[in-house]
Amino acid sequence: MIYIDADACPVKAEAEKVATRHGLKIFIVSNGGLRPSPNPLVEMVFVADGPDVADMWIADRATRGDVVVTGDIPLAAKCVEAGARVIKHNGEPLTQANIGNVLATRDLMADLRSADPFRQGGGKPFSKADRSRFLDGLERMVQAAKRDAT
Repeated sequence: MIYIDADACPVKAEAEKVATRHGLKIFIVSNGGLRPSPNPLVEMVFVADGPDVADMWIADRATRGDVVVTGDIPLAAKCVEAGARVIKHNGEPLTQANIGNVLATRDLMADLRSADPFRQGGGKPFSKADRSRFLDGLERMVQAAKRDAT
């Protein structure tokens, strides 16, 4: 299965294409505001409003053989710990080998932003190259997750 942390996810359509090609069930999880897909493999999951409710829904279900698409690093850490494969929107895989460093960097950057009100701003814009890396990375990750499940 593929789980998508759908709030602010720029690659839902791409993930749906890969899931459809492999015949995988895909859960698009958000607290609302998304248009349902007519694809029978896609299940829209609308959770209650609240901090991290969608993340908790995904973390409670993702396991070995599943793929999670998220930019949320704490959610990614929980899913990696549960044995799921995790990929960010830009195609970067999050694994047992790198999740600790990614989590530590996230925490450090949050501390720096809170200490310096002038150190604000978002990351770089999402590009066509990011979309392409995501498609390639998700394809490889789905194939690996299928091997994990058997």
